[in-house]
Amino acid sequence: MSTADETTPGTVYDVDILIVGAGPTGLYGTYYAGFRDLRVALIDALPQTGGQVAALYPEKAIHDVAGLPAVRGQELVDSLHEQALSADPLLLLGRTAVGLEEHEDGVEVTTDTGELVRAKAVLITGGIGSFTPRELPVGSEYLGRGLRYFVPRLAELADQDVLVVGGGDSALDWALGLEPIARSVTLVHRRPQFRAHERSVTQLHESGIEVLTPFEVAKVSGDPGIDEVVVETRDGDRRTLAVQAVVAALGFIADLGPIEGWGLELHRRHILVDRTMRTNRTRVFAAGDLAHYDGKVKLISIGFGEAALAVNHIAALVRPGTALNPGHSSDQ
Repeated sequence: MSTADETTPGTVYDVDILIVGAGPTGLYGTYYAGFRDLRVALIDALPQTGGQVAALYPEKAIHDVAGLPAVRGQELVDSLHEQALSADPLLLLGRTAVGLEEHEDGVEVTTDTGELVRAKAVLITGGIGSFTPRELPVGSEYLGRGLRYFVPRLAELADQDVLVVGGGDSALDWALGLEPIARSVTLVHRRPQFRAHERSVTQLHESGIEVLTPFEVAKVSGDPGIDEVVVETRDGDRRTLAVQAVVAALGFIADLGPIEGWGLELHRRHILVDRTMRTNRTRVFAAGDLAHYDGKVKLISIGFGEAALAVNHIAALVRPGTALNPGHSSDQ
């Protein structure tokens, strides 16, 4: 199988398992499906794998993955992506799973681009669901011309004058990560207080980053890209900043999207599952942050275990007579 780069309405794909959500849990589930010799398709609304980690925390160190004392988010995602490719999956990126119909021997999932995936089971690993960035109130027309909401690769902004807007973890992480490689970094936040972790706030004030509070972006200008941004306070204090890049880290709007209409039992916008990671629908399973059960702890490492548990039960479901226990990987 391969990446389906171009959408073709009416195309039908037949697989054993469809995984919805290409974050860390979905990528590991994809690998594990291949380990259990299942044909697997992986779908995600984003144009690349990695989910929230790649989009929001690519440069942040992650400390809760077994065997890795610390790993950058993007490094973890890159390794998981490479591992997932061993399953020879069909990658359906830049697509949203819209409709689901469950039959006695399988499910049919339609995409927003008119494709149809016929699978014997579905595993939902959508993290917090689909998420869209909160838009910068002014200057949105510069998206792709200097304005961005994600910084998956800091090197893309090397030697530029960068304005970061926001006061949360993502804003400070990106500002601190860019400081060593950008020509200059300015951080603007509308409040004197920050929502980020105290350690990050301390690092910010000890850095060479110019911090402007309580300022908001009032005007963005330049042709064809950004070359100037005006920020101001409510009292009328105005500053004009010469920048070529604006990173708007104003938070995200999470939404279950079409999944909410799939007839799944929900608890506070999370999908209820049993001890096998099965939902209230026979052939639909869930794992990762979106799945919920009593005592749930949201950790990447736990998501990995949930994905493996779900895939093993799916293997036994879709291939009657298949052993639930996969044996040791070293025996393969």
